[in-house]
Amino acid sequence: MSNPHDHRDLADLHLPAPKVPQRVSVDGLEERWVEAWEDQQVYAFDREAQREQVFSIDTPPPTASGSLHVGHVFSYTHTDCLARYQRMQGKAVFYPMGWDDNGLPTERRAQNYYGVRCDPSLPYDPSFEPPHHGDSKSIKARDQVPVSRKNFIELCEQLTKEDEKSFEALWRRLGLSVDWKHQYQTISKDSQKVAQAAFLRNLKRGEAYQAAAPGLWDVTFQTAVAQAELEARDYPGFYHALAFHLPSGEDVVIETTRPELLAACCCLVAHPDDQRYQHLFGKTVTSPGFNVEVPVLAHPAAEMDKGAGIAMCCTFGDVTDVQWWRDLELPTRVILAKDGRITQEPTDWISDPSGSKLMDAIRGKTTFSARQIVVEALKESGELKGEPQKTMRQTNFFEKGDKPLEIVMSRQWYIRNGGSDYTLAEHEDDLNAELLKRGEELRFHPDFMKVRYANWVHGLHNDWLVSRQRFFGVPIPLWYRVD
Repeated sequence: MSNPHDHRDLADLHLPAPKVPQRVSVDGLEERWVEAWEDQQVYAFDREAQREQVFSIDTPPPTASGSLHVGHVFSYTHTDCLARYQRMQGKAVFYPMGWDDNGLPTERRAQNYYGVRCDPSLPYDPSFEPPHHGDSKSIKARDQVPVSRKNFIELCEQLTKEDEKSFEALWRRLGLSVDWKHQYQTISKDSQKVAQAAFLRNLKRGEAYQAAAPGLWDVTFQTAVAQAELEARDYPGFYHALAFHLPSGEDVVIETTRPELLAACCCLVAHPDDQRYQHLFGKTVTSPGFNVEVPVLAHPAAEMDKGAGIAMCCTFGDVTDVQWWRDLELPTRVILAKDGRITQEPTDWISDPSGSKLMDAIRGKTTFSARQIVVEALKESGELKGEPQKTMRQTNFFEKGDKPLEIVMSRQWYIRNGGSDYTLAEHEDDLNAELLKRGEELRFHPDFMKVRYANWVHGLHNDWLVSRQRFFGVPIPLWYRVD
């Protein structure tokens, strides 16, 4: 195909003269043409071009950890078709390649590849040599060699450089028309400077803030997780029918998949229009096993057609618990620690001797073990009604995690984004409306993506959580007393 904007004679390109081979073969064909394209700078971006002649591609950087798969190849082929078409239209195409090389995937790959784990309390060892060089997933976490943070970061940097070389070689072989002089890394000094400067600007404008709040937490990776990183998956469980007790001796039966959080119960919640529970609103009931008095309250988010139509609110079992906790101004009774185990901290709200004994029995246990202990105790007391019933429920996972996310209290940094449900900030509705307004200024291809964007903005339930408890990442540029 010819380019109507390109009047160069083919001889001016100095391309290699065609040769008729003695036999048909593709041996060396890729290498020869890759070298020719590189020598002639066929895909080079012209920085002298006027702005109206530039077609800029915001390349989504692939995660440089491990190997590429056909999905990577397929998606970047789409982008490359656009780039080639725009060049044929005479545009100066800015088509860089980036590498998303920091964060959890890289840390996990470095751990498996080198057989190490990061221990920030250790001093730096300039002569450290990792025990392995290659896939060592068979090595259990407890057998990984602890190294200092600086040593660990050096290993991550070393591994990402090798991975990026492999990725580039495959992209070149595929024939992507990327200008390879323009590469960037999400962990590079330039990227860190831009991200940190933007954060400080957000802080100065009142858009960034720190808060101790309930948030999604991955117990495997020991880090907070943002809403954009969630992945809903089916997860098997059991419904347990638990009997709460009225002073009159009447039982109020609720159904829950998480009896291990019973000690964190703050109230029972039903829909204000549910006729079955009108007589209970404003009264108190006693929790089974732990014998703690909790109120029965009304909230429109309670689902009348789910289970018994009345639920216990624990701090915190899921995002609905967080909503009820905020709206109903409930006490905070945290029993789940960041390691995914039941807390060893005091639980002053449990004063009954038998309740305290059951609480002591589950301290330090995993949620699985604690669930077994609580269920067995309630079976013996007769407060578990019937046998647990199998169910399949939608549960939030970190997109790269293997275990369901928990909700724990932690101190994190947030940037306001109009997520009015979880924030106490003023003017959040205005910010949400502004995001929708800006969306109207854009042309979407295909058009239905405009609706998807609007639904996404309406679905923001919490401000953007930007801090992570990681070692290989962009540091937040602030220092402050932690107490």
